[in-house]
Amino acid sequence: MCLGIPGRVIDARDEAGVRMATVDFGGVRRDACLEYTPEAGIGDYVIVHVGFAITRVDEAEARRTLAVLRAMGGVEDELGEPLP
Repeated sequence: MCLGIPGRVIDARDEAGVRMATVDFGGVRRDACLEYTPEAGIGDYVIVHVGFAITRVDEAEARRTLAVLRAMGGVEDELGEPLP
């Protein structure tokens, strides 16, 4: 299963000309590419799919979606570890 998972951008940086970020998924942190969401900045919530931030969402929507994904289970398959 491939899911788009909401997370909060906690830093942004340039890596060899590619805009990258560390994204926090409720306690699990992963790197994500911000090239498809150039408007996203530190503190914004984004939906990440296979390592790419594909859209910005507001905090309330991100929290609702993360709660649903936690309840469904299986998110650890996408992140490589369970959400706290």
